Amino acid sequence: MSTAVNLEHDAHAAPANCPNCEAVVSGHFCSNCGQEAILHHASTREFLHEFVGHYVALEGKLWGTVMRLLFRPGALTLEYIRGRRVRFVQPLRLYLTLSLLFFAIMKFSGGFSLNTQDNDKPETAVASSAADIARNAAKVQEKASEKIKPLTPEEVRGKTAAEAAIDDMQKDFKLEESSAAIGEAERKIKRNEKRKEKAGEKADGTEDGDNSNFDFNVLGKDSDILNRWPALKHKWQAFEDLPGSEKGKVFTEGFYHYAPYAIFCLMPVFALFLKVLYLGSGKRFGEHLLFALHTNAFAFFIYSVILLVPSAFAGFVLWCWLLGYLPWAMRRVYGGSRWGVFFRWGTLMTFYSMAVGLAILLSMLGGIMSVGAH
Repeated sequence: MSTAVNLEHDAHAAPANCPNCEAVVSGHFCSNCGQEAILHHASTREFLHEFVGHYVALEGKLWGTVMRLLFRPGALTLEYIRGRRVRFVQPLRLYLTLSLLFFAIMKFSGGFSLNTQDNDKPETAVASSAADIARNAAKVQEKASEKIKPLTPEEVRGKTAAEAAIDDMQKDFKLEESSAAIGEAERKIKRNEKRKEKAGEKADGTEDGDNSNFDFNVLGKDSDILNRWPALKHKWQAFEDLPGSEKGKVFTEGFYHYAPYAIFCLMPVFALFLKVLYLGSGKRFGEHLLFALHTNAFAFFIYSVILLVPSAFAGFVLWCWLLGYLPWAMRRVYGGSRWGVFFRWGTLMTFYSMAVGLAILLSMLGGIMSVGAH
C-alpha cells in the first residue's frame, strides 16, 4: 500500500489513488473513505491551519454551531435530525467541551466553596461577643469618669458592683468556653479509644459485636449502611475526626471531582423524562438524548458567561434567556401548544432539578471516600 504524501511543491496536484484506502480519487476527497486527497507533511503550521480553517474560521464548524445553539433554540437539534451534520460540531463533543469549560471556570473563579470554619459551638461565639461588649463598656465608663466630677460614695459603690458583675460574667463565659473545649476533646479521645478497641478485636479474630457505639452525627450511630460497609465506616470515622474547615474542603473537592461525571450520567435521565412527556410523538430515545445534549450544552455555556461577567444586569438578562430557552426549544423540536409546552417544561424542570440536586449531593459525599488517601 502506498503511503506517499504530496510535498509542498505539488500540493495542488491530486493523487491518482487515496493514500488511506488506495481507491481511485476524482476530487478533493476520497469517495470511499472520505479522507482528503491532498495531504501535507505534519507540522505546527499544518495543525494551526487545520484548527483555524475548520473551527475558528467564520465558515468553520464552531461558529455555525454556536450561533444556532445560542440564538435559535432547538434549531441545531433539528439540523442534526434532518441529516445536516457535517457543518456542525458533534453533539457529544460540544457537550463535553462546554461542560468541562464551565467546571474549570467555576473552580478557578471560586464559584463554589463551603466556608465552614471551625465555629462548632455557637455559645462560644456569643460568649466572646458578650465579653468584648462588656470590656468596651468598662473602658468607656472609665474614660468618662476621668472627665466628670468626683463620684459620690453611692456612685463609687455602684461602679464597684458593676465592675464585679462584669468580671463574674467574663469568668463564666471563659468557664463555658473551656468546658466546651474539654468536652469536645473528651469525645474525640473516646472515639479514638473505641476505634482502637475495635481494631484490637479484629486482630484477635473476635466478632465485631455491637457497632452502634460509633457516634455518627449524620448517618446515625445505628446506621445499617455503615455496618454493612466497613470501608465506608472507616472513611466516615476519619471524616468525623476532621475540623469543620477541613470537612468543607472535602465536600468541595468531591463536588469538583465527581459532579461532571454525575451530571453527564443524567443525560439519559433527561432524555427518559422527555420520552415519557412526549409519548406518542414518534421520536426515538436517541433524538431525545440529542436534544438533552444540546440544551444542557447551552446551559453550561450560559453559566460560564455568568461566572465571567461581573455585571448584575448582564447576569439578569442571561438568566432570563436561560429560563426561556428550553420551552422555546421544546416547541420548535416537538411542537404543541404553548400551554402544553409550558406544562411539560414545568414537569421536566421539577423532576430534573431533583435529579441534579441528588447527583450533586452524592458527588459531595463522594469526597468522603478520598479522606485518608493522601
